[in-house]
Amino acid sequence: MKKILTAFAAVAISLSVNAQNGQQVINKLCGCFEVDFKYAETFSPDPNYKYHEREEIGGTAELALPIEVSDKKIVIQHLLVVSPTMVVKHWREEWTWENPVIWTYKGNRVWVKDSLPAEQVKGKWTQTVWEVADEPRYQGLSQFVHLDGKTIWQNTTDAPLPRREYSVRSDYNLLRRTNRLNISDSGYLHEQDNQKIIRQAGTDKLLVEEKGHNSYKRIADQECAVAKEYWEKNKNYWAKVRKFWADYISTHNVIELKNKIEGKLLHEYLLALAKEYAEKKVGDAEIDNRIKTEISRFIGPEDKAVAVQ
Repeated sequence: MKKILTAFAAVAISLSVNAQNGQQVINKLCGCFEVDFKYAETFSPDPNYKYHEREEIGGTAELALPIEVSDKKIVIQHLLVVSPTMVVKHWREEWTWENPVIWTYKGNRVWVKDSLPAEQVKGKWTQTVWEVADEPRYQGLSQFVHLDGKTIWQNTTDAPLPRREYSVRSDYNLLRRTNRLNISDSGYLHEQDNQKIIRQAGTDKLLVEEKGHNSYKRIADQECAVAKEYWEKNKNYWAKVRKFWADYISTHNVIELKNKIEGKLLHEYLLALAKEYAEKKVGDAEIDNRIKTEISRFIGPEDKAVAVQ
């Protein structure tokens, strides 16, 4: 019996060390970075497909700010520094250790909650990516692997179209993305091997493949000072938005969201409300209900809104 207990203790210590190592790696995703995003379509099975122009967005700074840290969870808010006087709330990522719950994207802005067996999540970190309005985007899980002096995390998962795509095209409705993070002390490289999929009646058809190359080069924290100031002024509002989503997600097994209401995206409404709240045009007594009202309009299928219970 003593040997068995000793063995169990060794396993527990091993898992704890792995979790701690993962935290150390994830901490390297935080800080002030110079960002550069590049995308290029590479192959289509259709010989008549017309490839889209390559895209490159760069030359700006982005602050990846840890806003919640515990032994098994790290939440990082991204803030884009557009100019010395303009900051844009960007996407949010959440890292959880051995998380048995995964939200699977089914297409057409529908996510379904799945439960994974313990052996499938053992020793793995789940990355959850949330949109600007803190609504779901995609999840994936994997181990951190140390190879040739680099730390790598890789996962393939289905996701909705990113903003750079859904704002300009509608010839596909699902992005199957392979995300590969190559992490070092000087920053990280987010490589993407993506498939643009047309999903109809349960059948997937490949439209075109794409390569993404997003680099995050660590720079002086002072370059992101304005982003920290923005967050201090607005963090209470966005905490309320996150709480709404957390409460909703914890009580539902399916999330279905509309894309636009009256020609506007959800984040446009929430950013406008954030400005009203910051200017004290909306008070603490009513802000929670205003947030609920705006988000509730987007919950449900396209033909009708479904009220949040």
